[in-house]
Amino acid sequence: MLEEVNIKDLNANGMRFGIVASKFNCEYVDSMMNAAVDVLQKADANCMELIRVPGAYEIPVVVGHLIRTKANLFDAVICLGVILRGETTHAKHIAEAVSLSLANAQLTSDIPIINGVYLFENREQAEKRCVDPAHNRGIELANTAIEMACLIKRIRAWE
Repeated sequence: MLEEVNIKDLNANGMRFGIVASKFNCEYVDSMMNAAVDVLQKADANCMELIRVPGAYEIPVVVGHLIRTKANLFDAVICLGVILRGETTHAKHIAEAVSLSLANAQLTSDIPIINGVYLFENREQAEKRCVDPAHNRGIELANTAIEMACLIKRIRAWE
């Protein structure tokens, strides 16, 4: 059973977040993006930069550019995309390539890269997890971005 998401009482004061969001399947991506922005605003984030890309497959190249050229600009980057499975294995290949690329970017940059690129079997799954306010994954992604940004700041303070 799908659990409801909760907005946590987190403080993002002074933190900067990037959001890289796909234009493809925008009805789902935009809903997650709006929910994530709402959480970040309520947590008093200092800055949010939104970057739109054509599709989910293009997200990693933009993230890579951001971490190479603007590594100190963001405390975390949230990536948003929706891939709907079709009759071939293409969607699975796209989802796996994006996930692996984002994981590698996170490890090489020491910046939390929050993977909100989802592969759904059908539109009903996407609707439930992206549009339904009780289950909107954008809320969880923003919560995770804030928590990870705080954790990395705390760890860096040990150095």
